[in-house]
Amino acid sequence: MHDGRCAIAGAQHGPASNAHGGRGRLGGARWLVVGAAMSVASCQQTGVLEPEGPVASAERLLLINATAIMLVVVVPVIVATLAFAWWYRSSNARARRSEEVAYEGRIDFVVWSIPALVVILLGGVCWIGAHQLDPRAPILAGTKPLDVDVASLDWKWLFIYPAQGVAAVNQLVVPVGTPVRFRLTSATVMNSFFVPQLGSQIYTMPGMTTHLNLLADKPGEYPGLSANFSGDGFADMRFTVHAVSAGDFAGWVAQVRGSGSALDIPGYAALAKSSQAVPPTTYRSVDPQLFERIVDQTALSPGKARAGGASSPPVRRAGG
Repeated sequence: MHDGRCAIAGAQHGPASNAHGGRGRLGGARWLVVGAAMSVASCQQTGVLEPEGPVASAERLLLINATAIMLVVVVPVIVATLAFAWWYRSSNARARRSEEVAYEGRIDFVVWSIPALVVILLGGVCWIGAHQLDPRAPILAGTKPLDVDVASLDWKWLFIYPAQGVAAVNQLVVPVGTPVRFRLTSATVMNSFFVPQLGSQIYTMPGMTTHLNLLADKPGEYPGLSANFSGDGFADMRFTVHAVSAGDFAGWVAQVRGSGSALDIPGYAALAKSSQAVPPTTYRSVDPQLFERIVDQTALSPGKARAGGASSPPVRRAGG
């Protein structure tokens, strides 16, 4: 009886245990698949690793070159560390160890010369690349550049098209293959303008103007963002760059001119108030001097605007 009861108990426990083990193995396999999927997803190119313009492509090449140069030192060091740890393990009787301190000039030469050469090479590559990617450097193309004035507000981006006489908030439309010349400033605190797939993050600062040149090679929508913390609405301070054909860009400008409101000084005063998660908005017309007044910090006080340049401090122009 006792053995029978034990057998029955064992029989009842066995399948349950197997089922539990099966569920455990199934769960482990599921987590393995999830981990593999996440690893594959993390290898997908996004942002700066998926350039859609000549500036971003040059920046990615510079990043790859710098990484490859550093790996010349990193990989041999890792291999040598593993090799030394394996050879001089306690169980290896063939490894000769000496506790006497000795100087070896050849080892010292290798230890110092290779990193020095790597630093020199890396510094040269980065120096040349950084100067070639000067934000103010014009982009050579067969079309006339498009001028866009940019102002960072709390917490939104204002884009002014001076030649077209229109403006947009949190929406930037540019023609494909056309260089875009940006003038950037801030109406409030310092911020940072960044379109990862087009390249060149650059700061916007109150009372100053920075310059940037970009170009989109292919049609598409590219996310832009604020890369400098600026307060409560920083997380939603994003915009979309719409790269379209020249004909579609002309159609967009005509559509904007036929709808929306005018961005005059009272309209800008309302726009300049702090707001978060602002949807894309367009303005059929814009005050021709609005950007200069934002730079001079007189847009909200038009009575203090410059009269012949005497009543306002000179505008500082940043080198970027």
